Amino acid sequence: MLAAVLHEPKLIRIDKVDAPEPAAGQIRVRVRAGGICGSDLSYYFKGKSGDFAVREPFVLGHEVAGEVDALGEGVTGLAAGQRVAVNPGLACGTCRFCAKGMANHCLNMRFMGSASTFPHTQGMFRQYIVVAERQCVPVPDGVDFAQASMAEPLAVALHAVRQAGSLVGAQVLLIGCGPIGCILLAVARRAGAHRVAAVDLSDKALQIAASLGADEPVSAVDGATINKWAEQRGRFDVVIEASGSPAGLDTALRSVRAGGTVIQVGNLPAGQSPVAANLVMAKEIRYQGSFRFTDEYAVAAAEIASGKVDLRPLMTHAFALEEANHAFEVAQDRLQSMKVHLQFD
Repeated sequence: MLAAVLHEPKLIRIDKVDAPEPAAGQIRVRVRAGGICGSDLSYYFKGKSGDFAVREPFVLGHEVAGEVDALGEGVTGLAAGQRVAVNPGLACGTCRFCAKGMANHCLNMRFMGSASTFPHTQGMFRQYIVVAERQCVPVPDGVDFAQASMAEPLAVALHAVRQAGSLVGAQVLLIGCGPIGCILLAVARRAGAHRVAAVDLSDKALQIAASLGADEPVSAVDGATINKWAEQRGRFDVVIEASGSPAGLDTALRSVRAGGTVIQVGNLPAGQSPVAANLVMAKEIRYQGSFRFTDEYAVAAAEIASGKVDLRPLMTHAFALEEANHAFEVAQDRLQSMKVHLQFD
């Protein structure tokens, strides 16, 4: 089979590798579409994502959907040819975090397309993958594969909004309107947010945010408006930081009202981030992180399949697997793209 293997920054080769065989309890999935994520871009362009550096040839990708190709012994819940969205994370189910319902912090997590372990857990940008039966969520035949692959970023957004608590009637600020940010916006709207402001450097991203329900799209260079949000101990009940930049986090801490909540979704650069952390104390801010997801993946797949959440406005480009390097260049260019997918024959 063919696999898109990152050999060094900015160099993916389409290598021929052996197709995997499913063991007992496993499924071989023929991958049909996969989305390029921000962490994939970081690995591709920088050779690392946050604190995780690439140390060996590495297949990227953790947002995919496809068809069941072969069943391992004992698999009864799925059938060959069935469409599935594939959860990239396989938690052990027995460690102290899994026992507490915090599977996203599993001590033995195998998250496909992550360099957090060594040897790395190879990703999904290949023609066939083998996964556990419980990683596959069936979707109807009428659901486009690329749409189904959006279950992973939608699950990230659902988990983040769950971390924020009730948004009914809330004033919400979203910082960073990339693909995850715009999905967060759509989820916040569905969760009952009364008014949503959105900040980004890209005018195109702000236009898409407005189409998804942002009441107040604001350029990140509009210092007058952003400074005004910080007056009188802040304006917003909830701020979701999705830019992954220290400047974005600083804006979040200054703009949230006293007693409000800041949810950190963006992956900040490795090391220390200089921010006005005293504001957490002085304004009694609840500063809450949000990492991946737990049981939200199946919910996300169902939301997409039912049409309750329509993420197609974010899906701007699709390329063949053999065009992976070009696809990553386009995905990095926020003047022309939002969510870029690879398609597999």
